[in-house]
Amino acid sequence: MRMRKMSTRTIVATAFTLAMALSLAAQQTSVHPLSGRRFAQTMGAEGADWLDRAERDVEEEPDRAIDVLKIEKGSTVADIGAGSGYMTVKLAKKVGPQGRVYANDIQPAMLELLNKRITKSKIANVSVVLGMQDDPRLPVETLDLVLMVDVYHELSQPQLMLRHIRASLKPGGRLVLLEYRKEDPSIPIKPEHKMSVADAKLEVEAEGFKLTRTNEDLPRQHIVIFTKS
Repeated sequence: MRMRKMSTRTIVATAFTLAMALSLAAQQTSVHPLSGRRFAQTMGAEGADWLDRAERDVEEEPDRAIDVLKIEKGSTVADIGAGSGYMTVKLAKKVGPQGRVYANDIQPAMLELLNKRITKSKIANVSVVLGMQDDPRLPVETLDLVLMVDVYHELSQPQLMLRHIRASLKPGGRLVLLEYRKEDPSIPIKPEHKMSVADAKLEVEAEGFKLTRTNEDLPRQHIVIFTKS
């Protein structure tokens, strides 16, 4: 029996269809293929009040977290999943006028709130970036540090995001995750919004990073520091 030769166009179309099917299957399972961790839903802009709650300074001690990172003046950093800009403003002050902060989010409504905040605060060293579920759209080999505060566990495409983040970091650049401790049941956060250091290590190191340090100084969150390898 004679086989029909497939055209290049047919091969490309078939490959595209297969890729879309695999992607859809991954989204439907909503679990990480290595750790089995279930992805949490992304917080919408209607939750911005929770991000800006007055109690956050006491419950999370974000200034202490930034001090732990020892970010130098003039650094270029990214705040991925910046939301309404709570951490962005702190980072902008830390890097100083010679530094730069890329404030990224996938929700235009969040970025509107962020823009209002930096305009009101007269901050000039922040670049606002509308990202995608699988790509933060950050410049290549530009960043000294990428920070995600209670964000990584919500990523629906963590492997693709990590690959883009790695590409955006300078050699030796750092990726830092702040995540509520899964190991502590007393922390009043839904289980899917917590992470263990072990899961973070397993997932992130698989995409070309090395876990170089963890810090447990914060009241409720791990500080998990990876370096681009």
